[in-house]
Amino acid sequence: MNCYNDYGTWIRRQFPFRVQKIAVDAGFSCPNRDGRISTGGCSFCDNRTFNPAYCNRQLSVTEQIERGKDFFRKKYPDMKYLAYFQAYSNTYGDKDKLKRLYDEALQCQDIVGLVIGTRPDCVDSNILDYIAQLAEKTFVIVEYGIETANDLTLERINRGHTFGCSKKAIDETAKRNILCGAHVILGLPGEDENESIRQAAIISELPINILKIHQLQIIKGTRLAQEYAEKPFHVYTVDEYISLITRYIQYIRKNIILERFVSQSPKEMLIAPDWGLKNHEFTDKLNNHLKKTGAFQGKMV
Repeated sequence: MNCYNDYGTWIRRQFPFRVQKIAVDAGFSCPNRDGRISTGGCSFCDNRTFNPAYCNRQLSVTEQIERGKDFFRKKYPDMKYLAYFQAYSNTYGDKDKLKRLYDEALQCQDIVGLVIGTRPDCVDSNILDYIAQLAEKTFVIVEYGIETANDLTLERINRGHTFGCSKKAIDETAKRNILCGAHVILGLPGEDENESIRQAAIISELPINILKIHQLQIIKGTRLAQEYAEKPFHVYTVDEYISLITRYIQYIRKNIILERFVSQSPKEMLIAPDWGLKNHEFTDKLNNHLKKTGAFQGKMV
């Protein structure tokens, strides 16, 4: 018996074949970078930490997808793919621009759906209506960066929107029967374990289908790295983080799919925490701890 509702099991039920995400950088910007809200971006953010080598905005969407397929098909020649519009805010544009880019991805051979990563302040009714129409024809997930449900923290990390904005965007997305994902970061400055647990119940009440949870990582060259150097704050050890995740998921309702618990940035860009674990090694440690303690997702809901 699984201790949580894991993404791998869920996604295998959605398709009669193996699927893999291919990251795409479609050249979008972000209102927190282009001056609409700010020019500084979020204090923790550097998109290079999660863009794979084949993902290059100088290439077309099609070229990036073909490179991604070459990367993955060596291991799984019969794989199908989801085009993952990941870098920056992938609904930050007018409907015609989105349609052109999404259609280009869907026209590529073996692409069977889209995952669209964006900010909650970068959608409106017109865009969501279009994505809802798209979702009637193909597999679509819209994934929002919430990061935290604490407005003081959002201000401190220069996020540029409130939690109320996240809630509204997620409500409007769910209302249109679009699969909805959310992303949160645990360990942001000013947030201790009890604050994260307080927020777990709030996140659980949102009409989301999928949740990604990541540990805070301090990346070289970010404003958060400067803050950490000037006035260090606590960063979780791996054992502390496993203890936190064990508590956290007990307050997450059972039907939310938990996609990830950790992020792994390139070692040369990472200041802290350096756990020396690959993602699957962390997951093994977490699963062992969950079984040992008798904890499971939704236990406290």
